[in-house]
Amino acid sequence: MNYEETLEYLYKQLPVFQQIGSAAYKPGLQNTEALDKYFGYPHRKFHTIHVAGTNGKGSVSHLLAAILQLNGYKTGLYTSPHLIDFRERIRINGKMISKEDVIQFAEKHLASTLHIQPSFFELTMMMAFNYFAENQVDVAVVEVGLGGRLDSTNIITPDLCVITNISYDHVQMLGDTLPKIAREKAGIIKSGIPVVIGEAQGEVKQVFIDRAKEIKAPIIFAEEQIHFRSAQRNDKGWEFDSPEFPHLFGKLSGLCQEKNAATVLTAVGQLRNLGYNISDQSVYDAFAHVTSLTGLMGRWQQLESSPRLICDTGHNTGGIQYIVRQLQNESYQNLRIIIGMVNDKDISGVLAMLPQNAVYYFTRASIPRALPEERLYELAIKAGLTGKCYPSVQQAVEAAKKESRPDDLIFVGGSTFIVADLLKTMLSQQ
Repeated sequence: MNYEETLEYLYKQLPVFQQIGSAAYKPGLQNTEALDKYFGYPHRKFHTIHVAGTNGKGSVSHLLAAILQLNGYKTGLYTSPHLIDFRERIRINGKMISKEDVIQFAEKHLASTLHIQPSFFELTMMMAFNYFAENQVDVAVVEVGLGGRLDSTNIITPDLCVITNISYDHVQMLGDTLPKIAREKAGIIKSGIPVVIGEAQGEVKQVFIDRAKEIKAPIIFAEEQIHFRSAQRNDKGWEFDSPEFPHLFGKLSGLCQEKNAATVLTAVGQLRNLGYNISDQSVYDAFAHVTSLTGLMGRWQQLESSPRLICDTGHNTGGIQYIVRQLQNESYQNLRIIIGMVNDKDISGVLAMLPQNAVYYFTRASIPRALPEERLYELAIKAGLTGKCYPSVQQAVEAAKKESRPDDLIFVGGSTFIVADLLKTMLSQQ
């Protein structure tokens, strides 16, 4: 099989959460532990950093990986989901796993592991760990797939745990209150291993404190460690000014990046305490060049300038709140929003937050979990939003561009998969 055929075979053979949702979710570590044994416990052959959280964990993971690789560490990075190419999930020093490695893994191991009945995530995570071990990485930054306590990645014993924040997402599987969700995320905290908490208040903060105390894990809150004297944002990114890192320029321009920056800088301090050799200059360089160093995409990313076309993968109320604030701070003649969502999100909650002074283009991503655009339109009308339906992201973008003036702003989001379809469309047109 070639690369495309291999991926198609994996998608058909294994339950894929991104495609079908909770039906593919297999809580518990039994499958992963069986796979881990089959592969010879590859994650024990390199150091790891474990990153969980509702929002921001992708940005934090990529920034930490960029910092580590700039300091000479051979650095693995495992994230999900991908936007354009499956291989985005598995990188070493920013370079994606080769198509040949994906093919060889499937040919060598898929038939031998089907009796375990792994999910797509479980097997492809093991592909990453096996790849990192075979290539002798020094350290891997591992992003949690879903939750924490029962997530497949929770077989690792990391040097450092990071939990970015807690918001409502995947409530069917993680719980319908923030403290319940926090308990699931807190499941990655390990005895004696420091954990950095990016953002937490009230009951959620207490959940983390109680869990860390229970298993004797040092806990560090970024909000108590990093105090920015100023944080200035412009079209090119952020400039953060703190005593530890004065005039730190960050390429990522989303409003949420202020919280992410504090989380990353706190994690850097902890890694230094653990013996990691991290220079100040590497931190400056990583923040300024993270997208080119690690291939990060879809975080308040401007794709065109006239009219401005911006996308962001924020897809729950916690992420959308930053996007709405950011849209309020932008200047434009008309605001046009292309939006689609998947059917297991808090759709009404998101729609209630969106600006009513925008023209909407309701659409759907090219996955089975996508909410039909007509249903999204019906819910949006009830929330006071106005617009039209389009059966694909490409058609929605074409319509928005056709109706736009040069100084309009077109925002595309609501789902990671909407952004993925947008980026694939733009790539195909190049």
